Amino acid sequence: MKNENPNILITGGAGFLGSRIVKELLCDDTPIKPGKISVFDLKAYEGQTDNKVEIIRGDIRDKNAVEKACQGIDIVIHCAAIIDWGTRTKEEVLSVNLGGTKNIIASCKKNRVNNLVFTSSLDAVFSGKPLVNINEDQPYPDAYHTVYCESKVLGEKAVLEAGSPDLKTCILRPSDIYGEADPYHMDALIDMAKSGFYVRLGNGTSKCQHVYVGNMAHAHVLAAKALWTDNKKVIQQIYFISDANGVNFFKFFDQIVSGAGYKIFPKNVWLPFTLAYAIGSISEFIAVLWRPIKHYNPKFSRFAVLYTCLDFTFSTRKAIEDFNFQPKYSRKESLQNTIAYYSIK
Repeated sequence: MKNENPNILITGGAGFLGSRIVKELLCDDTPIKPGKISVFDLKAYEGQTDNKVEIIRGDIRDKNAVEKACQGIDIVIHCAAIIDWGTRTKEEVLSVNLGGTKNIIASCKKNRVNNLVFTSSLDAVFSGKPLVNINEDQPYPDAYHTVYCESKVLGEKAVLEAGSPDLKTCILRPSDIYGEADPYHMDALIDMAKSGFYVRLGNGTSKCQHVYVGNMAHAHVLAAKALWTDNKKVIQQIYFISDANGVNFFKFFDQIVSGAGYKIFPKNVWLPFTLAYAIGSISEFIAVLWRPIKHYNPKFSRFAVLYTCLDFTFSTRKAIEDFNFQPKYSRKESLQNTIAYYSIK
């Protein structure tokens, strides 16, 4: 007999997105009332606590630990991943993002977990060329720009292939996630503002899409509910998720940096695409020269330039139609929350 309140496992549950999913599940207005929430992560969990929340310290690459964590679980939300744009080795990224996903799939099947929501990325379809208002029919690229892109494609394929009547799966592709305690954007941008020389890439015309972490977490909860309630529209489907139209990457984050009280100077300095791309090429070449002595991947790369200087926008219509995704938090509220978190005290 099906539990009225499903037990939910969140891998990467101590992370930026995972901990927010826990918070959304604990809200009074959550679309799905969990029985137990198991947080599985290598990192210490510092998110919201409750007597429903169980903390499990473990490595997604450890098959035995994953199997144990899946015992008694009804829904797995698999967020655990290395999010990387060139600073980690190929072996490390694939071992977590693909190997860990395969461990989850095998453990779901062994423990008869019937529902799996997989967190993927826009990077799965990143082609190195402008993509404007695409949808989920966009094919995978012929070549991968980073191992992270490759890992997400391989992870998606593994999840789709694992889908069966006994394991219902769906995949969410977040746009660029931002919000309180953002580990990917804000620290670097604030440090640049503090340095007294704030520079942007491109010419300010390219557009990409963002999503507030609370809305991305809400999308995961809605997708989990759709699987749990046997909504056949979502089974073995992929969904782009965003909560607003496209804007320029740097202009979007500028409003948070300045809103938090940091001075942006000079006010309007942009590094042209061709120059930025050339610098990225040189940075990568230097890394190759150093490789016999020390292996490292440069943070400033051609991929970083392409990613922030090219149009990358898409439609969220499919998620709206299939499982009624709507932003829980308005853009105004999302920005206010983020600015308040980073404001100079």
